[in-house]
Amino acid sequence: MSQATQDSMPPFHLAFPVHSLEAARAFYGTLLGCPEGRSSPDWVDFNFYGHQIVAHLSPEETGHRNTSAVDGDNVPVRHFGAVLSMSQWETAAEKLRGAGIKFIIEPHIRFKGEPGEQATMFFLDPSGNAMEFKAFANMASLFAK
Repeated sequence: MSQATQDSMPPFHLAFPVHSLEAARAFYGTLLGCPEGRSSPDWVDFNFYGHQIVAHLSPEETGHRNTSAVDGDNVPVRHFGAVLSMSQWETAAEKLRGAGIKFIIEPHIRFKGEPGEQATMFFLDPSGNAMEFKAFANMASLFAK
C-alpha cells in the first residue's frame, strides 16, 4: 500500500461487547480520552484515534479466552488497539500505569533488531476485552517482513 493510500484510509469501525456502559465510558472516555459520540441505552460510540468503536451492552460475550505465542509472549487472540507514535505510546504507558491498569503484557520492545521492531503493551478494559497499543520508531516498518 502506498503512503498516499495509507494517509487517505477511511476510518475503521469496530463493535465490541461490554458488561457496563458506565464502566466503558469511564475507561474509554475518561481514562483513554476518547470523545463520546452517539449512544442509546444499549450502546455508545467513541472516537478512538479517529476511528469509530462502539461498546455494545452484551455481558455474556465479554472477556478474552485464548492466547497465541508471539515473540515469547502469550498474546490474546482477540484484541484491538491503536498504532501510536512512539511519544504517544510512552505517554499512554505512563498514564495506564498511573491509573493502576494491570498489563497482560508489560510495555516493552518486541522483535528487537528485526524488521517490524515495535513497542507494545497489552491490557484489558473493564469488561475483559484485550487491547494492544503499539508504536514503531519508523512507521514505514508497520508492514515490514
